[in-house]
Amino acid sequence: MTTLGVNIDHIATLRQARGGHDPDPLQAAVLAELAGADGITAHLREDRRHIQDRDIYLLKQIVTTRLNMEMAPTSEMINIAVDVLPFMVTLVPEQRQEITTEGGLAVREKERDLAKAVETFRDHKILVSLFINPDINDVKASKRVGATHVELHTGYYANAAGATSIAEELGKLKDAALVATKLGLNLNAGHGLNYHNVPAVARIDGMQELNIGHAIVARASLVGMEAAVRDMTALM
Repeated sequence: MTTLGVNIDHIATLRQARGGHDPDPLQAAVLAELAGADGITAHLREDRRHIQDRDIYLLKQIVTTRLNMEMAPTSEMINIAVDVLPFMVTLVPEQRQEITTEGGLAVREKERDLAKAVETFRDHKILVSLFINPDINDVKASKRVGATHVELHTGYYANAAGATSIAEELGKLKDAALVATKLGLNLNAGHGLNYHNVPAVARIDGMQELNIGHAIVARASLVGMEAAVRDMTALM
């Protein structure tokens, strides 16, 4: 059964819009777990546009399932992660001007640096996932640098228009998933998944967890976090 990691970044986005305290992503995390979420994901970006340092440290204290800290593989973020000691880190690319993460890590171009970062995390008993495009060569490179998990970028699938394009992008995800499982990598996926397109990805052989944020937070604004999480887990 594929499990659900709820990304609470956009609860923090709403809070930061007014610069106050509400809504509190910590409360969102608690409600998501009560509704059956299997993990909580939060992305501490370099520009601190949503999740703040305080959030990550407090999430470590209150999350009772699994805390997945998304982060760019920079010295600053590595130091924070080693201090926080989340269950897992997911290394993602970051650009200041992007609205959201636009693609997977260029693993093959940065193997040496990524291998050093992975070694640091594993020395501190932190699991390491790399957010990658559904590309077989990137899957193989992720194994070479020592990652324990890969998270396949589902954005191209989510944005595909028309049955042919959707099937093509889903096929890429399945091919990458097959290679990942054969290499012994734990398989996650996420980005752009919603209540309409999630079932096909959840059914991919070997899929362990889907990390979903925007769609759940958007629905939660109308029906509440617990209902939004339960609706998603029902579809998965």
